Amino acid sequence: MKKIESVQEFVEKLDAAKKVNPKDLSSDQDLTIGIMNLISIEEHLMFSGAKTGKHQFYDMINEIREMRKNAMLKIIPSYEGEVWCISKHLLAASMRVFEVGTKALAAGDKKTAYELFDQSYELYCIFWGLNMGIINSEESDSKQTKSVKKTAAPQPVAATTAKDEKSGKMSKLKSWVRNAVNCCIE
Repeated sequence: MKKIESVQEFVEKLDAAKKVNPKDLSSDQDLTIGIMNLISIEEHLMFSGAKTGKHQFYDMINEIREMRKNAMLKIIPSYEGEVWCISKHLLAASMRVFEVGTKALAAGDKKTAYELFDQSYELYCIFWGLNMGIINSEESDSKQTKSVKKTAAPQPVAATTAKDEKSGKMSKLKSWVRNAVNCCIE
């Protein structure tokens, strides 16, 4: 995957992608939530089979897994290295961290819940950054080891908080996802 060198190059790449495929990313966002739930169903089938001793739960795993794989192919049609598996785990982790956050919120622990919701969203943003070419794996000039490099993303239209500005590159990635992956666009 070619590294995007500038915001202008990123915008040009995004515009070119829109011309080839005019659908907005909101459908893909809906699909990622569906994928998260399919991953959860796979997990629940395994645990249900183990807890009840009924193998019919295990037998359904492959069918759900195929649905999940087909859905993921719509968002990740090509990839290099272990991006497919990383993507699956980013979505699964985002969903699980969110679920723990909702339990903390229900228990009245808002501080923990809000932290977990932020972590969940960061995992989700990393998924999009990885799959839209904003995050690239490349050789580090100084250490000759693999590292993750984040390229600049467009600045948000909405105002950012002081905390967002302090978090730097993650803030830019979150801002890009907030603006590009908008589920409210009809």
